[in-house]
Amino acid sequence: MAHATEILLARAGMADRIAARIADWKEQLELRASYRTTVRELSALSDIELWDLGLNRGSIRHVAKMATYGK
Repeated sequence: MAHATEILLARAGMADRIAARIADWKEQLELRASYRTTVRELSALSDIELWDLGLNRGSIRHVAKMATYGK
């Protein structure tokens, strides 16, 4: 009986790992979408609007990465 229980627990562990992997993947997709949205919105601003924010066109991707990923 102990052997059967171990097999069932192993399958549950595998299912949990797969579910966690899928959750991580979804989170990464959401973060990437947020990054792209931030880049798109900042790119749509005029140079004067960017300057008012203390940014320039060359820093848009860096700022978007900091805002999304905190890096």
